[in-house]
Amino acid sequence: MPKQGKNYRAALAKVDLEKQYAPREGVALARETAYTKFDASVEVHMRTALDPRQADQQVRDVVVLPHGLGKTVRVLVFASGEGATAARAAGADIVADDDETLKKIEGGMTDFDVAIATPDMMGRVGRLGRVLGPRGLMPNPKAGTVVPAQDIERAIREAKAGRVEFRLDKTANIHVVIGKASFDAEKLYDNFVALMDAINKARPSGAKGAYIKRIVVNSTMGPGIKIDPALALYVEAAE
Repeated sequence: MPKQGKNYRAALAKVDLEKQYAPREGVALARETAYTKFDASVEVHMRTALDPRQADQQVRDVVVLPHGLGKTVRVLVFASGEGATAARAAGADIVADDDETLKKIEGGMTDFDVAIATPDMMGRVGRLGRVLGPRGLMPNPKAGTVVPAQDIERAIREAKAGRVEFRLDKTANIHVVIGKASFDAEKLYDNFVALMDAINKARPSGAKGAYIKRIVVNSTMGPGIKIDPALALYVEAAE
């Protein structure tokens, strides 16, 4: 097992590994234990009691974090005609309305963070699934990234403001970034509350008993901090 660095050990010494922290305290501690030279992300990891193989136990939704993610979000829009015009006016970084751009993406060009499409373009976008799918960039109606032309402006605005998708993975876990360590503690906490409120509302019909079994927050490369799931889902989200 590789030896842990002194900065990590110093951060770990601040954490009680046996304790389940209240959300506000835990999020603040994740920020405090960030030690990287770059502006670390603050991440939330959840272990659910769901079975990803069951159709009625899927979780996939989006949340607009009130304080964003602390980074510039590059948005690509697949649209034509009025949709393409609206996308450019709304500040899309790339508008894919021609064969040349589509071929570049098919060849592996993914210099963007979010892809949005109008329904009429999905037939052409479908062939890009091999490139976009593995990177989590494929437009999807459930994620709110397939929208009619009249909603393009709103979708781009939300994406750039900090609109985050969350979904259950094959191991029954959910992983979401809620901001940067440079955020003040209250902004990170507000983002955490918004996320957990959305997670609670997205509880699938097939969920029985405990929904979220474990929650851990940490900064990039930082130690994990356990959060009390009951407080995170029900007490704090109600504030």
